[in-house]
Amino acid sequence: MIKFYTGSSNLYSFPLLALISTDRVSQSYSIQVVVHVLRTRELSGKCVLPFLSISLLSKQEDLSSRGFVMAEKEISIIHPRPSSIVAALYTLRDLNVDVAILHGPPGCSFKHARLLEEDGIHVVTTGLDENSFVFGGHDKLVELINKSMELFNPKLIGVVGTCPSMIIGEEMHDAVLEANPDVPVIEVEVHAGYHNNTKGVLFALESALDAGIIDHAEFERQKYLLEKATEVEKRFGAASKEYLAPSRGDVKYKAAQRVIQLIKEGKKGLVIMNAKKETGYMFADITLAVNEVAAALGKKENLINMANIDPELGLPRVRQHAEYIMRDFRAHGVEVHEIIGGMDEYPVAGEKVSELIKEKYSDFDFAVITGVPHAIPMEHIKDMELISVTNGPRQVLPLKEMGHKYVLVEIDLHPKTLGVSEIVESEFGATLREVAKED
Repeated sequence: MIKFYTGSSNLYSFPLLALISTDRVSQSYSIQVVVHVLRTRELSGKCVLPFLSISLLSKQEDLSSRGFVMAEKEISIIHPRPSSIVAALYTLRDLNVDVAILHGPPGCSFKHARLLEEDGIHVVTTGLDENSFVFGGHDKLVELINKSMELFNPKLIGVVGTCPSMIIGEEMHDAVLEANPDVPVIEVEVHAGYHNNTKGVLFALESALDAGIIDHAEFERQKYLLEKATEVEKRFGAASKEYLAPSRGDVKYKAAQRVIQLIKEGKKGLVIMNAKKETGYMFADITLAVNEVAAALGKKENLINMANIDPELGLPRVRQHAEYIMRDFRAHGVEVHEIIGGMDEYPVAGEKVSELIKEKYSDFDFAVITGVPHAIPMEHIKDMELISVTNGPRQVLPLKEMGHKYVLVEIDLHPKTLGVSEIVESEFGATLREVAKED
């Protein structure tokens, strides 16, 4: 039997993994194999290879005395999961990088790279092939950095690793030094082999901090949000079960009929947008649609609108999204009664929502929740009728299990919200408007 323990190096405080085998060498000892995992960028850009140490560990010795603790067992998730490489690319986008260079094969992260081009940044690739996997792609990366400077005249560049370039130990920093562009470069040493895609975000932010693009306070804030986002997904999201089948959720016109009925009956409702960054451009349309229907029925005073659109919080592009959505709300005469956080604060905004409901809205009858509904604790909404809208097909079952009566999926949301600067019509919003006309 193999047990896993985690600890840290005394010398550098780097992560390490200790494999403790219970196979006995004698009655008193077992084999201890310690794998020290060192990220190359953390030692002044020098290449440091992982190393093993093997020793005898007394069975009577307390492991805690050596700084080891039993690690939590990770769920073996077999459905597809988001990539850390893609997460790094989107983070670079939020930092307003002009050019993102993928140091890897031409097809790596193609779909998202193509979508990001619609969002205003140039994504290029070194196009590593079989020869590069053997002999390295240093020269290709140097050449592409120089070419990107000539073609795009960027003010900020990102260089992102991929699985092949990281496996062969490519030193991207050396290539950046050799190219010597006269603009800041955010180097992200990342691959897709992490359990949580938030690792890609963290690595990008670490490099942005080193490059002086963000300050330490913002880095620590982002790090905290990433930890909370991971917790939310493990508790109630797509990382909560070994396998989650994708689903389109409930039929939208039936949910629309129910929302309209609740409004007609004079029920008091919360319209809560807890959206992740640019996805808010479509989820905001549902807030608009519910308010339009309520106004047409003379019941708008029965609604309270909440949204995580604080324009003072987040990375540059994220703050801009909040400003644009707030502008459009005002243009449509929709008042946001409660600002519950920034557009990157979806993992923690739910706590704010919970506090507000407890203090001011505990007697409300229903809630329409969009974006990341599973981040909102059930404690103070469990007695309400919940109609939730997500863009994750694998989020339907967890939300149903939490107690949400209707769960709807905006399946094509992400492609439609990249590169836009105003609210985009949603399927559920359009359905609400049409069903209201029929009534």
